[in-house]
Amino acid sequence: RSQIVTPHEANRARSCLNRSCTTQGGVSRNRCLLSIDMSTVPKKFVIKPFRAHCQMDKEQAQNIWKSLSSAVTEIYNKNASLLSFEELYRNAYNLVLHKHGDMLYEGVQDTVYTRLRSVAEQVAVCPDNQLLQEVCEQWKQHQVTMIMVRDILMYMDRTYVPQNKKMAVYDLGLWAFRETIARHGQVRDRLRKLLLENIRDERLGRLIDHNCMKCALYMLSELGIDSSNVYEEEFEVYFLKDTCQFYRSESHLFLSQNTCPDYLKKVESRICEEMQRVPNYLHANTRPKLRHIVETELISAHTPALIESKKSGFCDLLRQSEEKMADITRMYALCFQVPATLDLLRSALHEHVRAAGQLLLNDEMKDPVVLLRSLLALREKYDNVVRNAFQGENMAQKKVKEAFESVINADTRCASSLVAYIDELMRSGLKGAAEGEVECELEKVIIIFRYLHDKDVFEVLYKQYLAKRLLNQRSISSEAERQMLVKLKRECGYQYTTKLEGMITDIRFSRGAMEKYNTHRDEKKMDEVDVKTAHAASCDIDVTMLTAGYWPIHPAIPCVVPDVAASASESFKNFYLKQHTGRKLTWLTSSGTAELKAIFSDVAKHELTVSTYQMCILILFNALDFGEELTMQSITDATKIPHNDLKRHLISLCTPKYRILLKRSKGKGFSSNDKLRVNNSFASKLRRVRVPLVAMKELSTHPNSSHSVPAAIEEDRRHLCEATVVRIMKARKQAQHNDLIAEVTRQLSQRFHPQPQFIKKCIESLLEREYLERNASDARLYVYLA
Repeated sequence: RSQIVTPHEANRARSCLNRSCTTQGGVSRNRCLLSIDMSTVPKKFVIKPFRAHCQMDKEQAQNIWKSLSSAVTEIYNKNASLLSFEELYRNAYNLVLHKHGDMLYEGVQDTVYTRLRSVAEQVAVCPDNQLLQEVCEQWKQHQVTMIMVRDILMYMDRTYVPQNKKMAVYDLGLWAFRETIARHGQVRDRLRKLLLENIRDERLGRLIDHNCMKCALYMLSELGIDSSNVYEEEFEVYFLKDTCQFYRSESHLFLSQNTCPDYLKKVESRICEEMQRVPNYLHANTRPKLRHIVETELISAHTPALIESKKSGFCDLLRQSEEKMADITRMYALCFQVPATLDLLRSALHEHVRAAGQLLLNDEMKDPVVLLRSLLALREKYDNVVRNAFQGENMAQKKVKEAFESVINADTRCASSLVAYIDELMRSGLKGAAEGEVECELEKVIIIFRYLHDKDVFEVLYKQYLAKRLLNQRSISSEAERQMLVKLKRECGYQYTTKLEGMITDIRFSRGAMEKYNTHRDEKKMDEVDVKTAHAASCDIDVTMLTAGYWPIHPAIPCVVPDVAASASESFKNFYLKQHTGRKLTWLTSSGTAELKAIFSDVAKHELTVSTYQMCILILFNALDFGEELTMQSITDATKIPHNDLKRHLISLCTPKYRILLKRSKGKGFSSNDKLRVNNSFASKLRRVRVPLVAMKELSTHPNSSHSVPAAIEEDRRHLCEATVVRIMKARKQAQHNDLIAEVTRQLSQRFHPQPQFIKKCIESLLEREYLERNASDARLYVYLA
């Protein structure tokens, strides 16, 4: 071959070398000094002629292959340390270079196949208890051999194999191992059976050889040659089927013999075991398939049974949630892994809460306050379940909310019970409570209030109770009353609480007005200008000014009050009208109270706290002689008290516990001719005696009263709905039927939830009265008439 001398080689030739030559005996010779004058050496390339190329003939190639074949055999025989891999690589390189790649590839293929056939016969006769270990040993040896062979034939893999679209040497070895050993007639089924039996034994608590299992299954996945088809076809399909059958039978048997909490613990441990099996020896691609089967057979298939089970099923766990919170949490965590079962769990929670609430409502004799406390306890109980066991899941919170809404809005009883509960809190329940405790209690009340649809019913009832607390001065904290109104305003808007806030403002204003009047009265008393005023001063009066329209008190014709009370009332009226010109005062004698000093005998002296009507009745007896009687008709004529109210107040004065008056006739009823006299033998251990009024039929919160919406509220709803329709149509001028229904429902939802039929009746009424009309071409389109 021609040779080219490069500039680099020329530079090396320019260097001067001093070499010392020594004989074999060590005698020194004369130094030979070679000196080259670089200035005289020309810088040029030297091109040498090509050497003659010698083509490798077939016989030479056969000889080289024989050496390579014997080397492969030696590698199989574990004698690789005796070989020169550099020389073997060069021989394989030359064979491929001289176009003998076919001979080399086919020779290697035949050699590997021949060797593996003999190995397959050896493996096939192995007993079952040694087969798995033998296969693993042969696989490891084959891997090592093929890696060495691949290194020797690396040049063939890089050039010959891709050019001729052949299988790489290592893949060729895998393919040969799969066809000769892994799929051998006496190995294939036995190997699979051993693998499945080992897994079953491990599930039953026995120990197995994880190394052999991992090696065998890794071998199957490797034999797929860049895929897991062999692993799937030869093992995974059968493994998943066996897993399905195993857990199907085990779950049915275990659940029939154990409680729900025990089964949940078993499922939890089984899932952990199966997931740990993947890193131990299974292929990673098996994980999702295995998880799906385990979750299907252990969770999905038994969720209905777990919910309805009488052996501590889900519903039973909910009833004992305080003690069984861990089991409920475990059940939710397991169902969370199978999203389809979560809907069943949430629905069961909804039905259980609804049934528990309905059970409370079914007790008709339960006190309203007790009922509301029970509902609060129930809500707190299942709120803890959702927060702790269901991890505060939004869908579970929604289900519990819907359950409570269905219970609370079944009738008006819960609305009235809520008002009674608030009344109990404001009268005594919050006594001595810290600011934080008051806030906490009121927040619980507001939570129940949010569930209410009939907020207008609540408003009417709350107004009645608030009026009684304020007028009778029974509220223990004005600050708590204001906090409650602030919360109601936040929920329903300022219009909802306008009248309630006006009631509290009236009380505050009345206190200021009474302070001014008392100062004025004291000054008058000291001056003693006229006898009448001085006489009136002997009767103390405490007046509360109520703004008409704020208070749930219907004005009535004032009764005839005693002269001493009338004089005091007139004195205050004159004073007030001088202070506030343009106002009008109407005395509500049906709502006042009075304190009387009563002397029944020398020993029985009491201070009676009675209503204004009772005061008027009792004062009449002062003008009579001892033992003299009055008829009911004469009392009516003297006092002008309405007949029904008079009967109620007379009955209150004749009750066994407070028998201040004696009725001649027997029986509970009263007639116009019934005669009454003072009970001079009346006695009580208390000096101050409060005479309560007997209950009368009214818009009541008693649990035995009607649970339907009162007619007065229904009428108010009709007017409100019509006003809303007119307001919407006035703004829009025209609207489709469905759009109008939706908008009216949205605007009224803060007070009550109207039914579409109710809104439709209101629209029909407005059409009849010509507030609206239907469009001539579209009957479902309404047009506003100005």
